[in-house]
Amino acid sequence: MSYSLAVRIVCPICKAVLENVPDDFDPRPFCSARCKLVDLGNWLGDAYRIPTNEQLEDAEDEFRPS
Repeated sequence: MSYSLAVRIVCPICKAVLENVPDDFDPRPFCSARCKLVDLGNWLGDAYRIPTNEQLEDAEDEFRPS
């Protein structure tokens, strides 16, 4: 006998709460395929950024002879 644990999902895009979702729910951690695609669009459209401490150099500085 195998048991499947039901989980609770709070969608990171629309904040919808899904109760008793099977642990193999396909769009997880999202509530739907739509929210999954919205998240992908945010990554591809540079809406999300990972902070860094690096300074961007001017393009002109790269080509100046030393």
